[in-house]
Amino acid sequence: MNEKETLKEFQQIINYRFHNERLLYEALSHSSFANESKKQRNSNERLEFLGDSVLSVVISDYIFEHFKHLPEGELTKLRASLVCEKALYDFSKKIDLGNHIFLGKGEELTGGRERPSIVSDAFEAVIAAIYLDGGLKAASKYVLSFIPEDIKPHSVVSFVDYKTALQEIIQKNPEEKVEYVLKDESGPDHDKKFTVQVMLNSNVIGEGSGRSKKSAEQNAAKEALALMGYEAL
Repeated sequence: MNEKETLKEFQQIINYRFHNERLLYEALSHSSFANESKKQRNSNERLEFLGDSVLSVVISDYIFEHFKHLPEGELTKLRASLVCEKALYDFSKKIDLGNHIFLGKGEELTGGRERPSIVSDAFEAVIAAIYLDGGLKAASKYVLSFIPEDIKPHSVVSFVDYKTALQEIIQKNPEEKVEYVLKDESGPDHDKKFTVQVMLNSNVIGEGSGRSKKSAEQNAAKEALALMGYEAL
């Protein structure tokens, strides 16, 4: 399929028609494709950033309203299980997202369409595109279409959210501040490696690497927890 046909087919799959189709085009454009394109193209990285926040708001609102008996800590764990990379990758399979992403040649040849980090980031970018095109109501309808109606806290995918665990420990001291800083980004577009440091105030308390920024942050938080004596998490 050419690009126009891909956009048309994907809109039919997700049952949403874009007023501004350029938003969808950008959401489906991986950085490897944008970098190889002869014309100036934007990758989906900025949309992925926005989509991550929209996804969190929609999911938080949903579980807050549907699980009124759960305390804050359990709500946090439930949300983490629904917005983690594995969950988003599983959601993406339902709409065949991987086969509709625009990839560069190198990424195409190395299995980028099946790489969870690429596909889950594109999933978030599509959320942002719908949000910008149709507003929060349209984005919410899209996101919630992936949430099982019979979801139960004990039945969600097991996922250890090291970032949240670290935050819960640190926030016991209100004056302390945790932030994640990108230390290094290396490798070609189809084989990126990110290294992130987690800082407590101005001190490095952990470092981690991964194929995506999200996984690098999780690994940095995991190391910080281990150094603090929480290896069992």
